[in-house]
Amino acid sequence: MDHPLPLTAVVITRNEADRIARCLDSLAPLCNEIIVLDSGSQDATVEIARRCGARVCHQEWLGFAEQKNAAIKLASQPWVLLLDADEWLGEGAEASLRGLFDDGAVEAADVWRLQRRTHFLGTALNHGGWGNESVERLFRPDLRYLPAQVHESLDLRGRRVDRVPARIEHDTARSLEEYRSKLEKYATLWASQRMASGRRCGPVAAYTHALAYWVKNYLLRGGFLDGKGARIYHGLHTRYVRDKYRQLHERSTAARQ
Repeated sequence: MDHPLPLTAVVITRNEADRIARCLDSLAPLCNEIIVLDSGSQDATVEIARRCGARVCHQEWLGFAEQKNAAIKLASQPWVLLLDADEWLGEGAEASLRGLFDDGAVEAADVWRLQRRTHFLGTALNHGGWGNESVERLFRPDLRYLPAQVHESLDLRGRRVDRVPARIEHDTARSLEEYRSKLEKYATLWASQRMASGRRCGPVAAYTHALAYWVKNYLLRGGFLDGKGARIYHGLHTRYVRDKYRQLHERSTAARQ
């Protein structure tokens, strides 16, 4: 039987009973410790996580970045592997990660990027920028996420960063309605975050950025090759880009009045 690696897996949750087992089951063979930081689930998330071998802790919601930082602080192992509840390690990831640790190569960097593939309502998005997205998910436990309301990222200043050929699969939506609502929320958070950092934009930015997204990801990067599901997905993201810049412009205009 393969030995666990000196890894703490961390996952933040709230009402993830329908998918937390898939996430944790992919981590269990690798990790010496699994921590789930829950922010008040009202379904069976906590029970299922414990059944999967996780240590479950509670923390009221602090925002994406701070919630993940709170989870990382609980880690006891020399390395952290962070997944979201709607993600899981893909085929071959365990072997790649074991190889990284078994030959000592993991010590050559402080942060390791894995490749993430998004799935949208049954469609695997192999093209359009969403099939091999590079994400920093394996790192030393002293790293923290920078303050952000949405699209949080690790503070990589002064850190050595490398890549490992291990894939994360990401099932991004339970339903069309849920995903549309999530993007609307993210657009508002993004606009608020940009305003707070002093960013502004003009009235045409919403349309130029939205068009640029569609041309780059759906056309040039071949998003159309993934079929009807991808067309819907990229359509939603085009609208999301338009909405977030439109909200930023509206906030910019209101601030000048």
